[in-house]
Amino acid sequence: MSNITNEIKKRRTFAIISHPDAGKTTLTEKFLLYGGAINQAGSVKGKATAKHAVSDWMEIEKERGISVTSSVLQFNYDGYCINILDTPGHQDFSEDTYRTLMAADSAVMVIDASKGVEAQTRKLFKVCVMRHIPIFTFINKMDREAIDTFELLDDIEKELGIATCPVNWPIGSGKAFKGVYDREHREIELFSDTQKGTKMGEVKKISLDDPELSTLIEEDALSLLEEEVELLDGASAEFDQELVSKGELSPVFFGSALTNFGVETFLQHFLSMTSSPLPRKSDKGEIDPMTEKDFSAFVFKIQANMNKAHRDRIAFMRICSGEFEAGMEVYHMQGGRKVRLSQPQQMMASERKMVEKAYGGDIIGVFDPGIFSIGDTLTTSAERFCYEGIPTFAPEHFARVRQVDTMKRKQFIKGINQIAQEGAIQIFQEYNTGMEEIIVGVVGVLQFDVLKYRLENEYNVEIRMDQLPYEHIRWIENTDIDLDKVIGTSDMKKIKDLKDRPLLLFVNSWSIRMTLDRNEGLVLSEFGRS
Repeated sequence: MSNITNEIKKRRTFAIISHPDAGKTTLTEKFLLYGGAINQAGSVKGKATAKHAVSDWMEIEKERGISVTSSVLQFNYDGYCINILDTPGHQDFSEDTYRTLMAADSAVMVIDASKGVEAQTRKLFKVCVMRHIPIFTFINKMDREAIDTFELLDDIEKELGIATCPVNWPIGSGKAFKGVYDREHREIELFSDTQKGTKMGEVKKISLDDPELSTLIEEDALSLLEEEVELLDGASAEFDQELVSKGELSPVFFGSALTNFGVETFLQHFLSMTSSPLPRKSDKGEIDPMTEKDFSAFVFKIQANMNKAHRDRIAFMRICSGEFEAGMEVYHMQGGRKVRLSQPQQMMASERKMVEKAYGGDIIGVFDPGIFSIGDTLTTSAERFCYEGIPTFAPEHFARVRQVDTMKRKQFIKGINQIAQEGAIQIFQEYNTGMEEIIVGVVGVLQFDVLKYRLENEYNVEIRMDQLPYEHIRWIENTDIDLDKVIGTSDMKKIKDLKDRPLLLFVNSWSIRMTLDRNEGLVLSEFGRS
């Protein structure tokens, strides 16, 4: 058991979140460079070299140079085993991103130094707050002209409602960006020779009091740094590990992922400030990986057709306790039977490696013959239990979808169901009708493009989509409600999901209040439970 506990103690599992183009995939790639998982980092959009990012695998990602699905990468660094969940930042992939955050123990928020906090970051941030997980901030792209540093911190505090504590401080920005100042050690870290960020480069550390400093940094930049540091020491929050662990204080770091400036410093601090895998809530109380010796895990993502040649389906699970061994038999709580977990693998973008062993904190993908759903619990414990369900997030865009060729009904139903099981879309039906008319709900409109693209390319089905005007959806919490008797507004529509649960769609948010007023005792929720 002690060997298993030691392995779990080494684990760090975190998600990287940001808005589009903040450089999140680039940062992920640089972590892999420092962990020795790759020898040369390629530009994400394939500009400097003809490579795609190691963590992007779907054709549409390579075409558009964006991350569409969340990928899971593992590497070792300095005695730690690190699992990174690289989430899509594109505003249209938040549903997958939200779920991925349920599998992480902490989050790294990447912010573009020239833009500050953007809409997407706010949404993702809400999910982190809901789970009280530690949030670390990396202010990226300091190699470009940036907003005033104090303004950036103010922006984070105001927009996200979290206190910040800068661990280091940038010296200049854009072409004048020289390096970062480490507040705790009163040292300046100067970076050079990273060959456009493809190599680790050299880091020179020099004390703030060293006379040699004046030969390395211009006098104006030095005096500005001294002024800013003095102001910072008087005004910013003190570092407090307890507040960081509760998700109430975010340590802030500055750098440039593209040129590798500040990346390794950030990684080292991050590892010392985060904890090994945390206890998880279940219906029999908290399951602590340090004391629970049996294997347990939950499914947080399902991905079909990752390998075009095999039309396969992979269920990604977060191991919460114990040791996983390839081919082991576990009890599938929702299926009510034992299953063998075959072909276990870990991902490095489209390259997969087979896994013999994995431990609490790790993320693995196993072959899914179509039996798993998002939120399922698997365990070897004699005392059966289920982990807390994963919230289903409210879609904000809706369309009626139907196939063009009626002869391809079977492929259409299969494709749309599989994509829905992955959680990229949610499917609804008109109340009192069958599957003739399907209503698809998505968190962001780009998912409609992905749906169309995947149905055509993977299932050979052409579809027609009519956008619907609804923007708000509510799950009905009451179990004893008669949907026929619910009195709504003229812009309300009654629908049901695939589990036959009743839902209401609204065009306007004020209609929700009116419907609640007209139906005494009606309870509506913004989140469903999978």
